[in-house]
Amino acid sequence: MGARRSVRAFSDEPVPFELIEAAIRAAATAPSGANLQPWTFAAVGDAATKRRIRQAAEAEEKLNYEQRMPEEWLEALEPFGTDWHKPFLETAPWLIVVFRQDYGLAGESRRKHYYVQESVGIATGLLLAALQMAGLATLVHTPSPMGFLAEILERPKNEKAFLLIPVGYPAEGAEVPAIGKKPLQDVLVVR
Repeated sequence: MGARRSVRAFSDEPVPFELIEAAIRAAATAPSGANLQPWTFAAVGDAATKRRIRQAAEAEEKLNYEQRMPEEWLEALEPFGTDWHKPFLETAPWLIVVFRQDYGLAGESRRKHYYVQESVGIATGLLLAALQMAGLATLVHTPSPMGFLAEILERPKNEKAFLLIPVGYPAEGAEVPAIGKKPLQDVLVVR
């Protein structure tokens, strides 16, 4: 897992859907509050849909970079060389949009879901691990706000986008920033 890195330059080399399906199957085994499994994984491979997602994401991100983000946030992003342009949303063979189900629906009746954020976070962690184990590169992308994803993908009213994950093989010569992780002694407490 230490080899997992966020990639922003993807190859357009096709990725078999079976790899995506297997990773989502693994993610769906995650524990969840009251075992209600409050998640939906939308796998997007259609070029036209990816283009719509890119256009909507870039519109939000342009506003973020030019108006919404405070200077401190922009400075924190500088080492990654990011801006509002998101070509990887079209280049990556697959986009997986993780939706959280804030409540269950049975017709018009609502069913309370428990620990939704935590449950979907755990499932997403398993998804990222499964994709890494399949030899695929990923990026956890969070265009904000993300309401356009539910609209484009025609999701029901109880589902809200949690994360947008481009998936594929890294482009030849893809570079990732030289970053490190905190040493174990900074994140582990033993008593």
